[in-house]
Amino acid sequence: MLTKKAVFIVGGLLLLAALIVACGPKATPTPTEVPTAEPTPTEAPLEVPFVDIWAGSGHADAAAEAFNHWNEADPKAVPAVCARCHSSTGIVNYLNGASVDVPVPGGVITCTTCHNPTVSALSEVTFPSGAVISGLGPEARCMTCHQGRESKVSVDESVKDMDADTVNSDIKFMNIHYFFAGATLYGAQAHGGYEYDGKIYDIKFTHTEGIDTCLGCHDQHSLKVKIEVCQTCHEGVTTVEDLKNNRMNGSLEDYDGDGNTTEGIYYEIQGIQELAYAGIKAYAKDVAGTGIVYDPNTYPYFFTDAEGDGNIDQADGKNVSFTTWTPRLLKAAYNYQFSVKDPGAFAHNAKYVIELLCDSIDDLNAKLPTPVKGCGARNDAGHFAGSTSPFRDWDDTMMVPAGCSKCHSASGLPQFLANGGSLFLTSTGTLQITGIVANPSANGFMCSTCHDEAKFPNRYAVESVTLPSGKVVSFGGKDTDGKWVANDSNLCIVCHQGRESTASLNAYLAGKDPNTVSDKISFKNIHYFAAGATLFGNDAQGAYQFDGKTYVGQNTTHPLNKCVECHDTHSQAVKVEDCAACHTGVTDPGTIRFANDTTDWDGDGNVTESMEEETATLQEALYAQIQAAAAANGKPIVYSADAYPYFFNDTNGNGTLEADEATSANKYNGFTPNLLKAAYNYQYSIKDPGAFAHNPKYIIQILIDSIETVGGDVTMYTRP
Repeated sequence: MLTKKAVFIVGGLLLLAALIVACGPKATPTPTEVPTAEPTPTEAPLEVPFVDIWAGSGHADAAAEAFNHWNEADPKAVPAVCARCHSSTGIVNYLNGASVDVPVPGGVITCTTCHNPTVSALSEVTFPSGAVISGLGPEARCMTCHQGRESKVSVDESVKDMDADTVNSDIKFMNIHYFFAGATLYGAQAHGGYEYDGKIYDIKFTHTEGIDTCLGCHDQHSLKVKIEVCQTCHEGVTTVEDLKNNRMNGSLEDYDGDGNTTEGIYYEIQGIQELAYAGIKAYAKDVAGTGIVYDPNTYPYFFTDAEGDGNIDQADGKNVSFTTWTPRLLKAAYNYQFSVKDPGAFAHNAKYVIELLCDSIDDLNAKLPTPVKGCGARNDAGHFAGSTSPFRDWDDTMMVPAGCSKCHSASGLPQFLANGGSLFLTSTGTLQITGIVANPSANGFMCSTCHDEAKFPNRYAVESVTLPSGKVVSFGGKDTDGKWVANDSNLCIVCHQGRESTASLNAYLAGKDPNTVSDKISFKNIHYFAAGATLFGNDAQGAYQFDGKTYVGQNTTHPLNKCVECHDTHSQAVKVEDCAACHTGVTDPGTIRFANDTTDWDGDGNVTESMEEETATLQEALYAQIQAAAAANGKPIVYSADAYPYFFNDTNGNGTLEADEATSANKYNGFTPNLLKAAYNYQYSIKDPGAFAHNPKYIIQILIDSIETVGGDVTMYTRP
C-alpha cells in the first residue's frame, strides 16, 4: 500500500507526464513508416529528474504541518489565500487570478507546481507592501511564496490614528509568517520589516555576483544551501552551521555591543535579539501594564506573564495570549518575530535585520522609565554604510546617475577605471565625467569595488589621478623616466577629491564684480571628505586659492602621509596605534600638536592646544565674518552643515537657522563673488573633518585668506 508521501510523489509525476504528453511535439508517421506500439508502463517507466533529491526536501514533506493544517477544517479545504503556497496547484490558480479553495489534502509542492507554463513565465513579484520587484526570472517562483504576509504598510494601517502608547483592544499581533527570505533579501525595497519613519534601511543584499539569488545559494530541488559554493570564499565552512561564523570586512562594527567584533554576524544578530526582547518585556510591564513572554513555537507567539518569571500564564489549562498591545509595542514585537522566523536572515540580509532591531530598541527606550541597553552600532563604516544617504539618495529609480555612480555605487569605480574615465571642466565651470554610465543602487561598496577580481586580493592599480582643478597628482610620484607610479592611496582619491576647485569657481564667477550682490550666484559645494585635495594642497587647488597668495603643496612632512598609512582600508578608522608610536599616549588624533610647534596660529594666546583646536577657532572667526559681511550687504545669512544647500537666508536676522528657514526654497541668494569664495572655503574646511591632520598649514592659509577677503581683520593670526 502506498504511503501518503508516495501518493503525492506519484500524483505529481503523473501530472507531469500528462503535461509532457499534452505539450510535447508529436511526429506524424509517413506512409512508408510503420508506427510502433505504445509502450506499456512496465516496458518504459517514466523517468523524472531530481525526484530523489526533491523527496527529501521540505517541499515534499507530506507529514508537515504546512500541508496538513486544514485537514480538520470545515469545509475540508485549503483556503485560497493559503492554497497559493500550501498546495500543489494553488499557485497556478493564484497566478491565473482565480480565488479557489483546494480540497484537502492539497498536496505537497510537486514538479508541476513550479514546472508549468504559467509559473515558468513568472518574472516579477508583488510583495505584501505593494512593492513590485521585476526582472527576477526563476527567482520569482521562490519569492511568490517566500515573501511573508505582512509589511510596514499593513502594520501602519492596523494602528492608524492610534496613540503610540495607549493600550487598544483592537490591536492584534501581526505575524509576518514563515521563511520569508525574499522580503529579507530585498530589505527596504520590499518593506517586509517594520521600518520606522525618518530612518534609512538597506536594500537588497547583493553579496557577490552569481551568489545573490535564491538559486545562486540554494539547490532548487533539495532546498539545501550550496555549501561547496560558500567554500570558494569562506574558509573553514564545511556545514550549514559553520556559516553562522561568517563575517566579512564590510561588517566590522560591534553591533550588539558585547565587545566582540570577530564573532559571526549570526551571533551579532542573536545578541541584538536579546536586547530587543529585554526592551519588549520592559515596555510591556512598565508602559502597557502587563508582563509578556515569547514562544517561537506556539501561536500566537506572545503570551501574558503576570509574574514576570518567564512562564506563560494559564487559564483553564490554556495559554493566555497577550492582548495589552500598544502601537509602539506591536511594531517592536513584529520586528522581533521578523528576525526569528527567517532562520537564514543573517545570510539573506543581516544589516537590514540589525537596523530593524536597533530601531525597535531605540523606539521602546524613548518611553521606558529605565531604558534598556541599546545596540553597540546600527550603521557600518562609510564605504559599507548602505543605510545612509550617500547610497540611498537614488532609490526612487534604483539607479545612480553617471555623474555620481563613480563613488556612490558598488560597480561605478571599476567601470570608470576600466574605461579610462576622466574629468574635465566646461567653460562655465561645470565638472563633466567620462567613461561611466548610470549604475544600480547598492548597499555600499563590495570587495570588487576596490579589489581587482582578476588579480584578487590586489587593489586596482592607479598611477595618477586627475582632480576637478585639472591638476594631476599621485602618491607614487614619478619614476626616473618621468612616469607616474601606482600607489594604493591613489585609488582612495579617485573619489576623495571633491567636485569643485579654484578653477571651477573662477570659471563660474568670470566677469562678475567681486563685491556686487547677485541673486544669480548660487552656492558651490566642494562635496564631502575631499581629503585627497587637502593632502595635496596647492598641487590640487581644491580649496579656493586667492590671487597674490602662496599656498603649501602636498603634505609630506608627516612620516605617515598616505591614505592607507593612516586609515584602515575597510573601517576607515584612523590607526591610532600608529600615531602613538610618536605621540605617546594619544588615543584621539584631534588632541595632537607637534612638540616643537609654538606658533599661535589662531591668535588666542594658546600655543599648546591641538591643531584641530587652532583650526576650529579660525573656522568660527570665518563664519562670524561671513555673517557680518552678508548683513552689511543687507542679506543676512545662516549656515547648517546638515541641511542642503547649507547656506540660507536668515529671514529674521537672529543668526540662527530656524526650521522654516532650512528649506531649498530659502537657499541663500545674496552672494557676492567674494562672499561665495569665503563660504566655499568655510564649507571645504567643515566637510573635510580631518583637514587639521591632512594638511594643517593649507587649511589655516585658506581660512585666514577667506576672513580677509570678506573684510575681516587678520592681523592677530599667523599665516604659514
